Amino acid sequence: MQQVATEIEELSLAERAYRAIRDRLVMLEIRPGAPINEEQLGQSLGVGRTPVREALKRLQYERLITTYPRRGTFATDVNITDLAHISEVRLELEPLAAAQAARRATAADRATLSALRRELAGADSCRQDAGELMHLDLQVHRAVYAAAHNPYLEDTLVRHDNLATRIWCLFIDRLPDMAGHVEEHGGLIDAIVRGEPEKAARLARGHVEGFERAIRAAI
Repeated sequence: MQQVATEIEELSLAERAYRAIRDRLVMLEIRPGAPINEEQLGQSLGVGRTPVREALKRLQYERLITTYPRRGTFATDVNITDLAHISEVRLELEPLAAAQAARRATAADRATLSALRRELAGADSCRQDAGELMHLDLQVHRAVYAAAHNPYLEDTLVRHDNLATRIWCLFIDRLPDMAGHVEEHGGLIDAIVRGEPEKAARLARGHVEGFERAIRAAI
């Protein structure tokens, strides 16, 4: 019984470590190419090395870290040539997730999305910095994916949105009107909450297309 409890605790700690390290990598708080130190990460997160190692295994699969024999583990570089491949996937799957969210969202999903909608409405007036806006952008995307209630679709889109966000963060100083880009999600959320799948799909596709245009204009 004690062994089972310990395993459950380790799983919980590993999940917590995974999410924290993932978002540091996505937001470039751990810079591309930077070495990954398991002990330092564990200390900063207040967990042991085992949860950190479990988290790093997942992050390697998600192309956020890479391990080289005899050299160690590093945050992956952000390669702008990946943009076309990432956008190709997102252009197909983001509209699908948005449409399914409009069809399947529960009352709890709608409440979460509505709360994010209120945050979006105040994004510019609060004069949040770019990092805060990007965190809000991630929250909206993940809430939409969760509301689609398809774990395979959600997993795929979270991974690709993470990679897209790293590219966005790399060019964030060259991109005007960050608040405007993030606030675009307002209409998408409204369509999902009102149960309008076709409109939600159209807005999601337009958002991905706008993201790629903005990045290419900044290069």
